[in-house]
Amino acid sequence: MNAPALSVLDLVPVRTGQTSAQAVAASLALAARADELGYRRYWFAEHHNMPAVASTSPPVLAAVAAARTRRIRVGSGGVMLPNHSPLVVAEQFAALEAIAPGRIDLGIGRAPGSDPVITQLLRMSGTTSDVDRFPDHIRDILALTSPEGATVRLTGRPDGDDRYAIHATPAATGAPELWLLGSSDYSAQLAAAFGLPYVFANHFSGEGLERALDLYRQNFQPSETLAAPRTFLTANAVVAATAQEAEERMLPQARMMARLRGGRPLTALETVEQAAAAEASDALAAPLLDALRRRWFVGEPADVRERLAQFAQTHGVDEVMLSPVAGAYDAEPMDAASGRLQTLELLAG
Repeated sequence: MNAPALSVLDLVPVRTGQTSAQAVAASLALAARADELGYRRYWFAEHHNMPAVASTSPPVLAAVAAARTRRIRVGSGGVMLPNHSPLVVAEQFAALEAIAPGRIDLGIGRAPGSDPVITQLLRMSGTTSDVDRFPDHIRDILALTSPEGATVRLTGRPDGDDRYAIHATPAATGAPELWLLGSSDYSAQLAAAFGLPYVFANHFSGEGLERALDLYRQNFQPSETLAAPRTFLTANAVVAATAQEAEERMLPQARMMARLRGGRPLTALETVEQAAAAEASDALAAPLLDALRRRWFVGEPADVRERLAQFAQTHGVDEVMLSPVAGAYDAEPMDAASGRLQTLELLAG
């Protein structure tokens, strides 16, 4: 059974007592190490106003990661497009392509990435119709980031020429690779119709995975940039030298997931010791743990490698993007991600 290529999805987790600066430093060090270990790509997610997540601006984080790496592809997983002007997104990622030519991925999603209040603040000058115009905005970004640029038509120009050229950057020689992200039938069908590569957000919700992949593959329309369906999957992973340590490092993220699903107030990510002590009294994650163990990849290296290979084979993909969700022990340094680093190193080994 062939092992899939591995990539990394990073939400820049923030643990109790950790500053944003320390969390970002830990993630950037992790990106540099992933580059050394041979991981295929490193993506930053977009989330807002969450105490445990510092990845609010994927293009900013990707720019620094690109400057600190040599080979690995970097990008967004993803930019939540309804929050932003298509031209701004196109300009940001065209600039990234100029910084690291041939290494930039623009993963785009349709969800807001936060609650309705934050969504309204992000859009300010926009409207909820931005969600309805998602397909049009994808077309805009594809045109704007291409070397040819886009053309809009104006009326009433004195010279009679109604064409107005727009470029995301003045003299592009290449463009970021655009991926559609999602966990629904809609995103799979849109990616198929546009002839774009597609990623199912299995790390967040595994429900509907088989149907989404089937819809994408069956309805795919070849495009100028992609002749056949291209997809990979995301997955949460915690790998350690022993199964017991992996289970311990899993618990903080499991409790965070329980808070999200239960509508409870969010907090910074607990340490392993804090999570164990709290779980002993409130059993917050207990109802979820068995289900998460089936879907997440938690355990010793050999076992997780075998499960990842089977997972990739079952769903017909040659790449899995890992979200390394291993928690930290109290004594581990604040400016490093020891558990997440261990996950990447043990799997690469």
